[in-house]
Amino acid sequence: MRSVGPDAPTLCDGWKTRDLAAHLVIREYRVDAAPGILIPRFAEHTAKVQNEVAEQSQWEQLLDKVASGPPLYSPLKLLDPVANIGEMFIHHEDVRRAQPDWEPRVLEPKLANSLRRTLPLMARMTLGRVPGRVALRTTEGKTVLITGQGPAVTVTGAPAELLLFAVGRQAKVEFDGDPTAIQAVRDAPKGL
Repeated sequence: MRSVGPDAPTLCDGWKTRDLAAHLVIREYRVDAAPGILIPRFAEHTAKVQNEVAEQSQWEQLLDKVASGPPLYSPLKLLDPVANIGEMFIHHEDVRRAQPDWEPRVLEPKLANSLRRTLPLMARMTLGRVPGRVALRTTEGKTVLITGQGPAVTVTGAPAELLLFAVGRQAKVEFDGDPTAIQAVRDAPKGL
């Protein structure tokens, strides 16, 4: 976010980097507004607070808050090593992959291992209702997770790419299975 600035595109529909940074700040700092991220009934309040944070905050201060992680009073502080690593990686890639000159990158081993641990947890939540029995397999051939019911579809890629796929993002993965089942799995909503 620092390198592209506050008005760069992201892969989050309708959001510039400033909007995405505000989303991350309210998720961790505004306990009153965070429920609307997942619960539609509270979404209007969350959108209002997020817009206020985006408009009223200095860009560098907003980024400093994102970089500092959740405060001690945030329920996400306990989940930081598991849930936040995935969330921050996904949104980092939302910014990177929205830029016209983005290139795949090799992750540092510590980050790659953290994402490998996060993958089954997040994928279980996002792929459970996909119309197929989905197997996530690493490029080394290790099956990380099998979930869902229906025709079998195997999705193969690096753990980071599998995580991006599991949450409905652009990902460099390969599919194996019946073409109709593959298309159904690709098209199925995968957000939380």
